[in-house]
Amino acid sequence: MGLTAPLSVAENGEISLPAPHVAGHVSIERALHARRSIREYAPGPLTLTHLSQVLSAAQGVTATDGFRTAPSAGALYPLEVYVVAGDVAELPQGIYRYRSQGHTLQRIAGGDSRPALMQAALGQPCIAQAAAVLLVVAVYERTTATYGTRGTRYVHMEAGHAAQNVYLKAVSLQLGTVAVGAFDDRSIKAVAALREEEQPLYLLPLGRKEH
Repeated sequence: MGLTAPLSVAENGEISLPAPHVAGHVSIERALHARRSIREYAPGPLTLTHLSQVLSAAQGVTATDGFRTAPSAGALYPLEVYVVAGDVAELPQGIYRYRSQGHTLQRIAGGDSRPALMQAALGQPCIAQAAAVLLVVAVYERTTATYGTRGTRYVHMEAGHAAQNVYLKAVSLQLGTVAVGAFDDRSIKAVAALREEEQPLYLLPLGRKEH
């Protein structure tokens, strides 16, 4: 897939995302009213700005002290977000790790992994049809080291907060998404080359809404 605009690449090789907009044309009331799970998407790419906005909604840093868009028990931030990019206009196909602190993408692998991800998600077609898929994973030890076994539920609460943020941001961008939890963990970890301590929680396919 050819690039439509040059990417901004830092010295460490990470791709800089456009700065997220903090004002929009859709009220929170309207976004809540319109929020739905959408499994079918219209053809057409996402833009890098679309992706930037959605990633910021999920785990973006919003304060100089490191606080993020989703609440986290003890501000320990056990979640990591990966992007499986298939049709993002300014971004080559591949798997990327979102780096919240710098609002950048770290390339993990090249190529279109959506078909393999779909198979790992029990053949759900929305995964392969989406322009991109967010993979939300947990590093439980970041939270359980402080809160013990109760920390596990705190991690799951945080994942829910992040996913709802993605839903609401998708509404504001006229995109569709759906929270997918039915998948084979080991297969997901293999497709995304996750680290041993990373456990997959959510797949959130993203695509243009059909009108």
